[in-house]
Amino acid sequence: MKIVAFGASTSRTSINKALATYAASLVKDAEVTVLDLSQYSLPLYSEDVEKEQGQPEAAQAFLDQIAQADALVISYAEHNGHYPAAYKNLFDWATRVDMKVFKDIPAVYLATSPGAGGASSVLAAAINSAPFFAGNVKGSLSIPSFYDQFDLEKGQLTDPQWQEKLQQVMDTLSS
Repeated sequence: MKIVAFGASTSRTSINKALATYAASLVKDAEVTVLDLSQYSLPLYSEDVEKEQGQPEAAQAFLDQIAQADALVISYAEHNGHYPAAYKNLFDWATRVDMKVFKDIPAVYLATSPGAGGASSVLAAAINSAPFFAGNVKGSLSIPSFYDQFDLEKGQLTDPQWQEKLQQVMDTLSS
């Protein structure tokens, strides 16, 4: 199984990228490709820019990566209750190329944040909008208080209860 994983953030120290990477590693015998969204540099989306410049190659490159996957693992960062601007911009451009961004590929949607909310509001938005973009969400999980639950040096969850919940969600990709 080929998994494409990413954190919906362009931060070099993205906790959501760390979570997505770790979660994808829990799937046995999977070949994992972790996307770095900072590699998809795009102008701010507007109809005017699209008319003047066309659709950027980076949007197509992002879609091409997704299309190669048998499964997706996406961990959504949250900025003030919403998607980070850079992810939203990439997503908006991608929908202009192909509205069915996620191509009905089985996916696990995750979210985490340093706070007690665990980015649950952005996760809910992603899950609720998934059908409009051919999202095939098999499971989801929000992990609160990331730094209390995750060892960044080891790149793994430390709390056994969260570990078990994450494994159960990841197992939905194999069933």
